[in-house]
Amino acid sequence: MKSNIFWLLLLVAYLPIQSQNTVKGTITNIDTHEVLPFANIYFPTLEKGGITNENGEFTIYDLPNGSHKMIISIIGFETYDAIITLPLNDYLKIALFPSAIEMEEIILSTPFHKLQRDNVMKVEQKNIGDLKSTGAVTLSEGINTISGVETISTGVGIGKPVIRGLSSNRVLVYAQGVRLENQQFGEEHGLGLSDAGVESIEVIKGPASLLYGSDALGGVLYINPEKFAPANTKSGDLNFNYFTNTQGYNTNAGYKTSIDNIKLIFRGSITEHADYKTEDYRVTNSRFKEQDFKAALGYQESNFNTEFRYNLNTSQLGIPEEIGVQNTNTNPLLPNQNIQNHIFSSKSKLFLENSSFELNVGYIYNSRKEFEEHHHHDDDDHEEEEEEEEHEEEHEDEEDLEAALHMKLKTFNYDFKYNLPKLGRFETIVGLQGMSQTNTNYGEEELIPDATTNDVGLLATSHIHFETMDLQLGARYDNRIIDVENGFSKNYSSFNGAFGLKKDFNDEVTTRVNLASGFRAPNLAELTSEGSHEGTNRYEIGNSNLNNEQNFQVDVAIEYNAPHMELFVNGFYNKVNDYIFLSPNGDVIDDDPVFVYLQNDAKLFGGEVGLHFHPHPLDWLHIENTFETVTGKLEDDSYLPLIPANKITNTVRVEFDNNWFKKGYAFVKLLTNLKQNNISDFETVTPSYSLISTGIGGEFNVFNNIMWLSITGNNLTNKKYINHLSRLKPDGIYNMGRNISFAMSYKL
Repeated sequence: MKSNIFWLLLLVAYLPIQSQNTVKGTITNIDTHEVLPFANIYFPTLEKGGITNENGEFTIYDLPNGSHKMIISIIGFETYDAIITLPLNDYLKIALFPSAIEMEEIILSTPFHKLQRDNVMKVEQKNIGDLKSTGAVTLSEGINTISGVETISTGVGIGKPVIRGLSSNRVLVYAQGVRLENQQFGEEHGLGLSDAGVESIEVIKGPASLLYGSDALGGVLYINPEKFAPANTKSGDLNFNYFTNTQGYNTNAGYKTSIDNIKLIFRGSITEHADYKTEDYRVTNSRFKEQDFKAALGYQESNFNTEFRYNLNTSQLGIPEEIGVQNTNTNPLLPNQNIQNHIFSSKSKLFLENSSFELNVGYIYNSRKEFEEHHHHDDDDHEEEEEEEEHEEEHEDEEDLEAALHMKLKTFNYDFKYNLPKLGRFETIVGLQGMSQTNTNYGEEELIPDATTNDVGLLATSHIHFETMDLQLGARYDNRIIDVENGFSKNYSSFNGAFGLKKDFNDEVTTRVNLASGFRAPNLAELTSEGSHEGTNRYEIGNSNLNNEQNFQVDVAIEYNAPHMELFVNGFYNKVNDYIFLSPNGDVIDDDPVFVYLQNDAKLFGGEVGLHFHPHPLDWLHIENTFETVTGKLEDDSYLPLIPANKITNTVRVEFDNNWFKKGYAFVKLLTNLKQNNISDFETVTPSYSLISTGIGGEFNVFNNIMWLSITGNNLTNKKYINHLSRLKPDGIYNMGRNISFAMSYKL
């Protein structure tokens, strides 16, 4: 199967190129008839585009025959989209409507690449610049600002996404267009991704097994890499962030160029943070380091484009256990993890007259080492004093430590889709997806045995267009085989479907209703684990008799979009059969309580409500309010663990622009997490708390180049609090105190 896919990729690269077309036009303001320079023109399915010049004119070359969606966007105007049929002999004259609403972006995580207003499925999207302007230390922390998304954290450097109460393997992560497989079943390490070289993040909330297969039962976090430079241009940038709380920094530099049909990107970043600080103490061994390198090569003709991307991410993560040594060193103490993640990805598209093929191939190599506290010297008089602990970091650098736990996970995955010719109102996609994965142990400990996992899935989905209504439906079959070395073999299969409806009642009111099923096969940790886990302080025992998790979710969304106000109400009900969870059995091994994996039916329900108000004529003023809630229960009405508390976010934001300070903004935000008393049997109640944040930023010209600066303050009152999803909560360790961050970006 693998060889057939690669031969197909080579074959399409040499197929004859069809007719090449050029599209020319002018973009103006519909009210003033003034031309609009620097407007973006983009053909999402072709991944080609450009910008208007000083006279509002644009020219896009080498476009294939057929019908293609064209999208035009610029800040301060409504996003324009239309279907362009090529060849086209007309010169386009397009007028845009002024608008205070932020311009829309292309949604890439759904199969038809539409604007959100055209999508049947609700997708949340955030630009990476917006996330960084909140002062987030890591990518995991930044996604907390997305409605319905939270993070299970172990300190600052380790975080895992939670979508509407579901996490770990129930949330699938996509990076560079391929599914990320870096032992996401491990609760004690994070994404293994840097925000450097990331364009935007999209979140599908709810079962997405139709599009992505197993592990998308709870949703998808889709991370879009930065785009290539426009044709025949080049650019570079330098970026630096400093955080007062951890006395830490992250810095990255990138360069991209596009020459005729060849495109290149290079980007590198370095991050270091000391232990984070609360009002009373620094949290010992919450320190971490990260290095990241990304490269991309693209080739594009009128009917064919392909790209290859590579990402190397290495991180050293301290695992906090108790409050001890107080310093600002950045070398992790014991216990710690050393994680190395390689992502190789290839994406190719071939465009025929009225149809297209797409092939995404990925290879992920993940190496995970854990180093534990152990003494192998003849120091009979060694004492546990803080003074000697402070020398431990220097001592560790000199020792050749052997990893107690060392696992390598190697994953090959592929995703082949065929966009059929459009038949009347029907757009249809059929696809084949699969994965082959091996887990191998090299350390003295073995929490999860050597094993091989193989997936294959077939899917078909259609989008049906009407005047004021759109339908989307689809079906999928999946099979997963897990072979455990010197153990057992398990075979899991599932058939799933989805149905969605989007109805526009008028220009202002839209309703979306989605019904979807999803599934998740048990992961290796749940089936086979046997041992104590650093960072979770428990001894876990797997259960080889676990069944598939199977769910069905109903999701309803109502949106009101007026010229100066947007309101949304999202509600969901998620029924999960054979939900897998950990429960203590009362035993203790190696001083850790024993937890075993059990199954029971569960249900989760809740939703999000949001209001965005920008009154006329004060279009520069934005008042945003959101409320998020989720409740999770087992069939016996007991509560599920690690369910986020209800949250209220109130933000006042102003935007300003003048001759020397462009795209300026300032904001004040009040975040309130309400009391969480809907807890499982082994959790404790989490009190409510409120945090105040503020920030200001904008860009200006320095030596004829753009420099962007921002200052952000989080937890300004230095409040002592513990988030309900913090892994350090059982030890009574606070979350981060006051943190002031400074950010700078300079475009070369």
